[in-house]
Amino acid sequence: MPTITTRDGTQIYYKDWGQGQPIVFSHGWPLSGDDWDNQMLYFLGQGFRVIAHDRRGHGRSSQTWTGNEMDTYADDLAELTEKLELKDAVHIGHSTGGGEVARYLGRHGSRRVAKAVLIGAVPPIMLKTEANPGGLPIDVFDGIRAGVAGNRAEFYREITLPFYGYNRPNAKVSEGIRQHWWLQGMMGGIKAHYDCVKAFSETDFTEDLKKIDVPTLIMHGDDDQIVPIGASAMLSSKLVKNAQLKVYPGLPHGLCATHPEVVNPDLLAFIKG
Repeated sequence: MPTITTRDGTQIYYKDWGQGQPIVFSHGWPLSGDDWDNQMLYFLGQGFRVIAHDRRGHGRSSQTWTGNEMDTYADDLAELTEKLELKDAVHIGHSTGGGEVARYLGRHGSRRVAKAVLIGAVPPIMLKTEANPGGLPIDVFDGIRAGVAGNRAEFYREITLPFYGYNRPNAKVSEGIRQHWWLQGMMGGIKAHYDCVKAFSETDFTEDLKKIDVPTLIMHGDDDQIVPIGASAMLSSKLVKNAQLKVYPGLPHGLCATHPEVVNPDLLAFIKG
């Protein structure tokens, strides 16, 4: 399997297909690079080079017990882009991966980056604080941690329902998509997944967003039950200079899997625009 070894000895698995302008995909919690299957195949057919890595502690990368926080995630991404010698890359991040992209740009700059896309992304900060009254209370994230630590397999099965909006009336449920989510989640390490809850919920990306200096598209479903749009995309779009905001009425958090026929052409138009 293609991997890089980071400075602290962690092996990061990645897929690197095709030729052309590179598109780098950063996945959500607790998934893997396989969550981007629909987008990888689509953009490969459009003449792009597509790259997706498994974040440390996730998928086929090392099951780390340290470094499961945003600074290290961003540093791992920087090491990957350097070792692959990427230039003019488009970075696309979903959910926690959107935080990873924001921290990567805030921490390492845009020397290798042409454009960025944040989809259903966690910035600027998910946790409710005095400075962020619209965020979610800590009890929500304590509940996620309890689910991971208790019966992770059952918790991961159940969370697919709000993740994909399958708990809504008249929803057309795909058991295949649910099982694919579960499989990806169970491939990763429980310690890394437990730690990552703090990373995606309590990290403040405000200053990272202000530093982004490349064209940026922010995409979000307005029925996102995992990362509510009001405390995320609506705020991030005001912090990133000249960001484009695209809101999808009725779409869920996992819109890249449930509605690729909508998301993919919009991504292509932004990349080519």
